Amino acid sequence: MEGTADGLGALAGRAGRWLDLSAAAPQRHTSAVVADRFDRIAWRDTYAQSAGLRDLDEELRGLHHHATDLLTDVFLAAYQAAPRLRERAEMDASRLVNHQVMASLTTSPEFAALRRETVGDAYAAAMAVLAQAPAVRRMLEHSRPAQEEMERVGRAQRDTEEAAQAVGAALRRAAEAAGDDGAVPAPAADAVRQAMRAAETAEAAAMRAARHAGQALAAAEPGVGAAARGATAAATEAVREEAALMRAWGVGPGRLERMPFEQRARLAERMRAGRLAQWAELIGRFRRMADGERARRVENATGELVGVTLGDDLSRVIPSELAALGLPELRAVFAARYAAGELMLYDSQGEQVTGRGAVIACVDTSHSMYAEGPGGVTREAWAKACALALLDQARHGGRDFVGILFSSADKLRVFRFPADRPAGIDQVLDFAETFLGGGTSFQTPLTAATELLAEEFDASARSRGDIVLITDGECDVTEDWMRVRNDAKRRLDFRVFGVAIGDPPAEESGPVLEALCDNLRCIEDLTDVHGAADLFRVI
Repeated sequence: MEGTADGLGALAGRAGRWLDLSAAAPQRHTSAVVADRFDRIAWRDTYAQSAGLRDLDEELRGLHHHATDLLTDVFLAAYQAAPRLRERAEMDASRLVNHQVMASLTTSPEFAALRRETVGDAYAAAMAVLAQAPAVRRMLEHSRPAQEEMERVGRAQRDTEEAAQAVGAALRRAAEAAGDDGAVPAPAADAVRQAMRAAETAEAAAMRAARHAGQALAAAEPGVGAAARGATAAATEAVREEAALMRAWGVGPGRLERMPFEQRARLAERMRAGRLAQWAELIGRFRRMADGERARRVENATGELVGVTLGDDLSRVIPSELAALGLPELRAVFAARYAAGELMLYDSQGEQVTGRGAVIACVDTSHSMYAEGPGGVTREAWAKACALALLDQARHGGRDFVGILFSSADKLRVFRFPADRPAGIDQVLDFAETFLGGGTSFQTPLTAATELLAEEFDASARSRGDIVLITDGECDVTEDWMRVRNDAKRRLDFRVFGVAIGDPPAEESGPVLEALCDNLRCIEDLTDVHGAADLFRVI
């Protein structure tokens, strides 16, 4: 009873559990996802570079004191190759809501699909965080009562730990005051007993708080789980859409991974804005069509085999003729027939790939090219998507590509893409975005294209370039200009392919356009990319 001396050993025995609690207070973590320092460096660097993440963090802190820790966990779960959640018992009570949110996110069926798009890609993981922001807000709103209870649990746990430390301090003072026989003066013994009662009270309060918090977490679980499923599905769709957008514009995953965060973010924003976002699907279809045509084409073949003829083309000699070379007595006969052009050859007909010089796409950007066709596709969009597929075609053939945008006689923009340098995506987007307006002049772009081919011929003796004129208009050219152009065409041996965009059928495309082009096709349905398929077999 109070006011009497007590033995130090007895006091120490009763205070033992508090001494153990004070000495071995468990380490409680503030992050739900286990991470090493490299993962955390990736998060810090990404956070520092992303204004979107910082703005989201500031906004969510109005709902949740520990929003920064939660965003870190969401990022790491998307970024890591094998994310692992801590056990709930390891978590600081104030972060148990974070743990609940992460458990719901990472166990949703859609989470595995999301991670296939984001693992190891800090930018994609940040995108996933931002895409999940609306659902995270809903999860935090569902969890607000539980969070308030968890804050009480955290305070009660700290009170209990402090009370346990107070028991230890009181016992040390009692030991200092104890006599040689171990007797503790009454005031010191009373202080130990009071500290133990305070610790018991704090522990009971912590247990009640934990019980109420558990009930609040359980009540929030259905809403959090539903929001989590929607969050991961939305994030997966957003990341895939951006990846598809990048692919449509010719930016592959490897190039993206090497691109600085801010540059990639600006590029994505530019692609999502305005006309470029509307064209991505059309550009993707053009690229796929061109890939298919390249796959069908047999290099160095002249077309479809239709029989046997006579000649001296050794690349088409039939096997039975070649067999004669295996017999010494027939080699002289083979040589004589070769000299006379009488060897039996495979005969073929069809398209022949002859181009070796630059590929030049002259794209009309007069006012009428803004006109929409079926499906809301503009003439400009179709023309530029075709031109960008021709850029790919030139790349596959190791040929330079030049995009010439034209309209009136005084309006011209030239975009050069040499074969020996990567095509800069910013330059590609500039080409796609530039629109000159005005009327239509064929002489200006075709003169520029001819001069470029002459420059290439003079520098490298490379001829047989290809010019593709894509227009919806018709205009006159002078006889003098036509004569000079024809002379240059004979000297440089280039071809001109025409693409007439619009409603009239090919035979009504206009006499000037027909006179300018060696090969002309008319595109009426702007939703159909296959109208230009033959270009990718012969260029």
